[in-house]
Amino acid sequence: MADLHGIMVALITPFTDDQTAIDAPRLQALIDRLIKAGVHGLVPGGSTGEFTAMTIAERKQLTELVVKYTDGRVPVIAGTGALTTRETLELSLHAAEAGASALMVVPPFYDAVTLTELKTLMAEITQATQLPIVYYNIPSATGLKLTPAELASLSEVGVRYLKDTSGDAPALTEMLFGLSDQITAFNGWDTLTFYGLAAGARGGVWGAANIIPELAVELWEAVAVRGDLARGRELWAKAWPICKFLESHNYAAAVKTGLELTGTATGGVRRPFHMLGTEAQEEFKVLIQGAGVKTV
Repeated sequence: MADLHGIMVALITPFTDDQTAIDAPRLQALIDRLIKAGVHGLVPGGSTGEFTAMTIAERKQLTELVVKYTDGRVPVIAGTGALTTRETLELSLHAAEAGASALMVVPPFYDAVTLTELKTLMAEITQATQLPIVYYNIPSATGLKLTPAELASLSEVGVRYLKDTSGDAPALTEMLFGLSDQITAFNGWDTLTFYGLAAGARGGVWGAANIIPELAVELWEAVAVRGDLARGRELWAKAWPICKFLESHNYAAAVKTGLELTGTATGGVRRPFHMLGTEAQEEFKVLIQGAGVKTV
């Protein structure tokens, strides 16, 4: 069973220029680049990957392609959350059959489930797939805000990991120091990345790593592996402005815009969303260059 840790990239989904299909060659090139940079895992089909704008068939295709192109070099944590148990189970079973290492499951959004309903769902996924689950904790999108103790209790139904995209640093701290024997928490809030790693998180699921993978890996090595906080602060001073910028815009659109600015074609985001405008692009270009990344 894969040991999930380190910099796990919340992967974009590259589309063709008309955005009617996944662009497989672009996806393969991005995966090869990220793995060459040293990332520790890939997380397709999440928020950064625009899963809500994709059909069930496309989500399955994405998982298959990422597993194929990764070719066992790093774990693939497939996003399989959906609005119904039936769809979530269908995607989760498919991901298991396709060769995913783990599943990242966001609970049904729009109408928030109860903790009991959530546990029933997670238990069904665990029983059906036998894969470790990363619970995607993003209350701003799901309307479901659980206490750290409630989140840790998901370990009773097969949830081994947590991607914390709550932005709640005290709650993350409690997960890391008081409940780590029950569940392993990863940081999933960009501007808390340095704090999360310094506080002892075993990794982060990080969209910015699409744009700055080398810097992300270097930050992990400095802070989490060597405990060199002085070097970590130097690196974080380069990464933090990018993280703040991403969180100030539509996230998927901002990440894809950043990749385009570095010369990586993405196909853009699906409507109704748009890539960032000229003024925002110029601002972002300066931040990316400040992180030591070349732009076009």
